[in-house]
Amino acid sequence: MQLRQPIWPRFLPSQMVISFATLGPIGRLRKAPGTWGSAAGLLYFTLFFYPLGIFGTVLFGLAGGYLAVAMCGEAEFRLGKRDPGEIVLDEFVAIPFCFMGWPMIAGVLPNWAAPWAVFVVGFGLFRLFDIWKPLLIGKLQDLPDGWGVVADDIAAALATNLTLHALAFLISRL
Repeated sequence: MQLRQPIWPRFLPSQMVISFATLGPIGRLRKAPGTWGSAAGLLYFTLFFYPLGIFGTVLFGLAGGYLAVAMCGEAEFRLGKRDPGEIVLDEFVAIPFCFMGWPMIAGVLPNWAAPWAVFVVGFGLFRLFDIWKPLLIGKLQDLPDGWGVVADDIAAALATNLTLHALAFLISRL
């Protein structure tokens, strides 16, 4: 099966595509645009995904992922760069996947620590996995077009989620 870049963004104005993929001015911040895009993603999660269960997070997260594949791939083409740092929509849409099942994770922590501790640790782990790209996460960037831009971030988010659940399991055994 060959992954294809969605064609519908080709019909949108360049300014719209690039602004969407860079989250407006966020991707143009000189220092650590991916971290700022992730921080915006944490706000996105808190406002829209926080009350959802795993099913809702996966459903809406995949819809956001598809939108990001389309817009990031087209922005890549229009900017003439491969996965440029200013494109941060990929980090933004990946963040909700970090926190699937967060109430189960928070449930093993002391009341004073949950849920903010889950979000702080999850944010840090996501940035670590997104920058370091261990295991096969780095290989996913080789996928064509917007798929490569977004897939590695979704994989980093899933690695974060798995790590958070593993930590919660270990904490519950103490």
